[in-house]
Amino acid sequence: MGSNTSDAHPIIANRMKKAVKAGLKIIVIDPRKIDMVKVAHRHLQINVGTDIALINAFIRVILKEGLYNPEFIKNFTIDFDRLENQVEPYTPEYAAMITGLSAEDIVTTAREYATSSGSMIAYTLGITEHHCGVNNVFDIANLALLTGNIGKPGTGIMPLRGQNNVQGAGDMGCLPNQLAGAMSLANDEFRARYEKEWGVELNPHAGDTQTRTFDRIEMGELKALYVIGENPLLADVHMNHTKTLFEKLDLLVVQDIFLTETAKMADVVLPARSWGEVDGTYTNTDRRIQRVRKAVEPHPNTKEDWEILCDLATLMGYPMHYQNSEEIWNEVRKLAWELYGGISYKRLDEKYSIHYPCPNENHPGTFILHERFHKQASDVKKSPFVPVDYTEPLELPDEEYPFTLTTGRRYESYNTHSQTRYYAPGVKVKQTEETVDIHPDDACSLGIADGEVVQVRSRRGDLLVKTKITEQVVPGLVFMSFHWSETPTNVLTLNEYDPISGTAEYKACAVAITKLS
Repeated sequence: MGSNTSDAHPIIANRMKKAVKAGLKIIVIDPRKIDMVKVAHRHLQINVGTDIALINAFIRVILKEGLYNPEFIKNFTIDFDRLENQVEPYTPEYAAMITGLSAEDIVTTAREYATSSGSMIAYTLGITEHHCGVNNVFDIANLALLTGNIGKPGTGIMPLRGQNNVQGAGDMGCLPNQLAGAMSLANDEFRARYEKEWGVELNPHAGDTQTRTFDRIEMGELKALYVIGENPLLADVHMNHTKTLFEKLDLLVVQDIFLTETAKMADVVLPARSWGEVDGTYTNTDRRIQRVRKAVEPHPNTKEDWEILCDLATLMGYPMHYQNSEEIWNEVRKLAWELYGGISYKRLDEKYSIHYPCPNENHPGTFILHERFHKQASDVKKSPFVPVDYTEPLELPDEEYPFTLTTGRRYESYNTHSQTRYYAPGVKVKQTEETVDIHPDDACSLGIADGEVVQVRSRRGDLLVKTKITEQVVPGLVFMSFHWSETPTNVLTLNEYDPISGTAEYKACAVAITKLS
């Protein structure tokens, strides 16, 4: 669901395609006819932003046809009756009207998911980058929990991370409500461990999300911003607004390996080192921790990220003097021993990788999470269903802006293209510039030829871009990525956010397309 897997996660996609040859059935739920459709058992070409209506309909079919285990629900879940009540209006016919699918496909898919020996849901930004992204994830969890597709081989929920260490960055305390080790900042016991080790008193209140941070810049409450390894000027919605906010700051510091669009605006740029010049660990999307080792000698005028942070902390009055990344990792192991206590560099060198939780050096690591759901223990903590309701995208097409723009990634480019636009000689590249992907019927009605430059305009900005006429999109839907700074797609996107996570609504906004005279 909401995952262009072959373009955004090609290694995982290759494993899925290989599994198809062994009998795996793939059902693709996506507004576009992405490459994964070629190996799919079924493609549900859903209207953008209607995922909750579809999932609620799946749940209703499963409930009405009794395709769940009442004993499992009784032993391991709570709030089942709330879920029943919430999904009652979502008949297959009603969901079909919202999603653009057929009621028959909705019913058939629900039956197949619920009755297989093991079903897994893989999702990514097509689920989370909506104003209701958190509710989308809650509903995916409702579906998996209802059918018992959790905690055993071949099941579960697989959120595919956008970069190679997103999971690890979050686990190490880059989320505003957590300490390193994914420990809650509000938990007095966890916080006391860190306070004792570091000799400081920690603020127990959660920090700000990026969205809230930008709001505080706009209100004049926040005067300085320190950006590490991000390029928000190009990557964030409503680019013109983001640029205005950065210009308002008294101080902008950027720590990166390239002079990105954001770094060009900075008062201070701190040159860091790339993945091939550092030592440390990465955490994969499946909680697999692996070592990374220095492959090449770094430029002498750069430092590792942790060295820069230690130098700054020391200058600001809190001495931080680590000798290497292993010393930092051992501190994490000590403080968050429940997850990492048994994962030493020595064991990683011997075993190649270990899945956390791994509390001690005799523990093999936890390959499958949530196995408690299939144990007959009387003290098993029950999981609540979190019923949610469908809400339509916040900006729908109209007479002035008749198309829906959805954004995403392309195969060869990576994020804001900082690391992938400089190709080595001899490397063949399929796409060297941005396009707006448009259906042949729409191109015909506008009198637009393939490769023609057009203006794409939203209520927030406009740009010029070449067209790519393709049946990957349906009539009324157009697609662009955000990789090329020459074509900054995010001047168009909508500055509305999920109220819980602060994630922007990248996946749906209204645009107009104009043929140039």
